[in-house]
Amino acid sequence: MAKKCKTVFVCQECGYESSKWQGRCSCGAWNSFVEEKPIDFIDDVRSRNTDNITRVKSVKLKEIKTDDRQDRIDTKIGEFNRVLGGGVVRGSLTLISGEPGIGKSTIIMQSSNNIAKQGLKVLYVSGEESANQLKMRASRICSEISDNLMVMAETNIENIFDVIKEIKADFLIVDSIQTLYSSGLDSAPGSVSQVRHCGNELMRIGKAYNIPIFIVAHVTKSGELAGPKIVEHLVDCVLYFSGERNHELRILRAYKNRFGTTSEIGAFEMDESGLVEIENLSQAFISDRDCDTEGAILTGVYEGSRPMLLEVQALTASNKAGFARRTAIGVDVSRLNMLLAVLERKMDITLSYEDVYVNIVGGIKPEGTYIDLALIFAIYSSYRNKKIDSKTIAIGEVGLTGEVRNVPNTDKIIKEASRMGVKNIVLPNISVKKLKDNIKGVNLIGVSDLRQAIDILFN
Repeated sequence: MAKKCKTVFVCQECGYESSKWQGRCSCGAWNSFVEEKPIDFIDDVRSRNTDNITRVKSVKLKEIKTDDRQDRIDTKIGEFNRVLGGGVVRGSLTLISGEPGIGKSTIIMQSSNNIAKQGLKVLYVSGEESANQLKMRASRICSEISDNLMVMAETNIENIFDVIKEIKADFLIVDSIQTLYSSGLDSAPGSVSQVRHCGNELMRIGKAYNIPIFIVAHVTKSGELAGPKIVEHLVDCVLYFSGERNHELRILRAYKNRFGTTSEIGAFEMDESGLVEIENLSQAFISDRDCDTEGAILTGVYEGSRPMLLEVQALTASNKAGFARRTAIGVDVSRLNMLLAVLERKMDITLSYEDVYVNIVGGIKPEGTYIDLALIFAIYSSYRNKKIDSKTIAIGEVGLTGEVRNVPNTDKIIKEASRMGVKNIVLPNISVKKLKDNIKGVNLIGVSDLRQAIDILFN
């Protein structure tokens, strides 16, 4: 018989446990410790009736098949499958988060109905909406609701567990984990111990019954996942929905994926019937660019397994107060400051009294250093009031010494640019030497350093 657990104090910010109350946690948070009475997870599992649970057995590693396509479930949403790595893996635990109203529940309802149409029993558990509210959403975004899609307005994890066994569910959705609670704990739903325990229980259910589980999670004001970090460590996949609520574009990105790459993104457009896939992502970002202008230039990036074109915009404004501001949307501010320092040093211009604003059109934040050269071109163009050809793009990394360096997958980006009607491409010399014999239909302009690049483009 297990010993009675002692009361512990848990930090609500990071989940750290202590035997005594502390004013400040090691994570830096003040007055974040709350008193909680944990339960013995091992005895709790043993006390349950687990006769119907599939027993896990060890297998020989060399006998495991490497092709896991047969173990994935098709959501019938291509962009969603892309981010997941080819579909939903059976027995996996996926956490999807995002700001309120961004489309989390919408895409889960659409994929749930698509999976149910394939003959699988899907259980949609909501702790925030009633069954009538779920029906209203499903009627709006689904043309035909499957008979295998079951809904349930419940927050007790034990009751959910009983229903899963009763209907023999093949897929489970929980919206959201902050609303779940276990009767074995005295704390309120959403507390550190409740979220952690319910996350462990969902993981155990998914692995034992070999069913995939989707968990919806809230985010804090800073955009991070609410609740203890241990939940992110437990799950197999962490997805994040981003985008402006007053714009139609939505970007789904994987920040953790044990069954696929974390560099993939999925693009959607929100309309009256729900989320619609965007196949031509480059066209969505540059569709409004049809004339030459100052402070704007196209660039190319490679996200996951596909290239896409973006528009980089910059604006410089005189600030006589002496406190120049640096504002960036979609660009890391520290990277922007570094590029501004290189631009000042190599081109003998002064930006100390200039406010600099930069923006990546579409609200996307590209990874890597693909846009360095384009960002400097846009800033210089705005500062000098010189227009840039709308059919020209710039690709390349800029170093501290002003050299322009190669970036990966340049050939794929150039092919995408050619397909979109781009005529001139400014890129490092080393890239031109590698690609000049294989690329046709576009003018490749090779540059070695920043001064040469600016002289070629603006003179």
